[in-house]
Amino acid sequence: MDITDINVTFAQPEHAKYAEHIVNLIYESALQRGTGIARRTPEYIAAKINGGKSVVALHGDRLVGFSYIESWSHGNFVATSGLIVDPEYRHLGLAGAIKAKTFELARLRFPFAKLFSITTSLPVMKLNSRMGYKPVTFSELTDDEEFWRGCEGCRNYDILQRNNRRMCLCTGMLYDPEQPLEPAEQPNAYMLHLRNTVKKLFHLR
Repeated sequence: MDITDINVTFAQPEHAKYAEHIVNLIYESALQRGTGIARRTPEYIAAKINGGKSVVALHGDRLVGFSYIESWSHGNFVATSGLIVDPEYRHLGLAGAIKAKTFELARLRFPFAKLFSITTSLPVMKLNSRMGYKPVTFSELTDDEEFWRGCEGCRNYDILQRNNRRMCLCTGMLYDPEQPLEPAEQPNAYMLHLRNTVKKLFHLR
């Protein structure tokens, strides 16, 4: 099996038929890891698919991966969530491909929003870090009550409540599109020169 055999793409309405299967994959994964996760319904997942807010990974007609986005605080924050890979398709780099496509979707639909993720998964944290997410306290995430009510289905919700929503077993991570670039990410002198030249050409026209 090779990742090139798998199509990672923005979900379309015809993919809503996989909603129940996706819910089961997410729940079974949480049980295997022994971690908490807010339980989603097939209707909730189908709504994300039909609303153009999700990514699917398909091997032929078989769904083997999924993730979705949701906007909060009037579109100022966007959460990426529900990243799942079928157990038979793990260790192919598929999670990274899905995460990258979900990140692309979020940036296309909400280019000025801060992107965030709360997770107990170390692999997800590593993927987030590669994309520029930084660990943050929960106070830096959305204060939208509807988002936090979504945690009520998690087995660790009582921990979140006891800590007045300041911390839980999940780690909060945030990508700020306005944050300064790290030195390694800054364009080199050649790229700056090329960019300025292109700007001058367009200006002359």
